Amino acid sequence: MLGSFQILDGDQPRRSPDGASVHWRGVFARSEAQIVEGSWDVLGLRATGSFDWTVEDIFLPERRTMVHAGVPLDNQWKRWPGISFAVPAQAWVGPHHSSVITGIARAGIDALIELASEKTPRGRTARLCDDPQVQDAVGRADTILNAGRAYRSATITEVWNTVAAGEDTTLEQRARCRLGAAYAADSAREAMDLMYRHGGSTSYRRESRLAECWRDLHVVGQAVTLMPEWYPMGGRALLKMDPGRRLR
Repeated sequence: MLGSFQILDGDQPRRSPDGASVHWRGVFARSEAQIVEGSWDVLGLRATGSFDWTVEDIFLPERRTMVHAGVPLDNQWKRWPGISFAVPAQAWVGPHHSSVITGIARAGIDALIELASEKTPRGRTARLCDDPQVQDAVGRADTILNAGRAYRSATITEVWNTVAAGEDTTLEQRARCRLGAAYAADSAREAMDLMYRHGGSTSYRRESRLAECWRDLHVVGQAVTLMPEWYPMGGRALLKMDPGRRLR
C-alpha cells in the first residue's frame, strides 16, 4: 500500500530551506495498515476503493520510501535510461488525469449512441436517434472531445520529440502540456454534459451507463491537476512572466 507522510522535527513537520512542507511516500504491507472504513464515500469512481488508512508504530526502511514530487515539480526518474523517464514531470502530470477523463467522455458518447438506436421516448413514434437535436448533440460532442484530445496530443508530442532529440524542453512547452490537459478535460465535461442531457430520463437512473460515466467523469475532473487555475499560470508563462512555483 502506498501512502504519503511528513517527517516531524519535534511536533512540527520538517520543511525545506525555503519554508515549504516536505512530503514523503512510503510503501507498507497490507498487514501493517488499518483501513478507515467509510472514508471513500463519493459520487463517482466508487469502485476504485481509495479508502484512507493508517499505520501505527511501524518501522519503514529507507528502501521503501521516496521523496514526494515536490514544488517545483521534479523528475525523480530521469536517472534511468529511456525517453519516457527523461520527459519532464510537468509534461505528464495533468495529461495523465486528462487521458482518463477523455476516455470516460468517449464511453459516454458511445453510451448515448447505443441508447439512441434503441430508445423510443415516451409519447413519440420515432427513435431517439431520429431526433435532429440528438444528431446535432452527438456531432458536437464528438467534435468537441476530439478537438481537446488533439491539442493535448500535439503538446505532448512536441515535448517527446524535443527530449528524444536530446534537447531541453522550454517552460512554454511544459506550460502548454498543462494547458492542453486542462482544455481536454473541459472539452470532455462539455461533451459528456451534452450526452447526459439528451439521454432524457434514462440518464439519471443509477444503473444507466450515462449516469455512471457522468459521475465518474466529474469526479476525475475535480483533480487539482485539471483545475481552471492552470489557465492563468500557463498564460503567465506564455507572457514571459513568472508562472509561480507550481509550474516551474
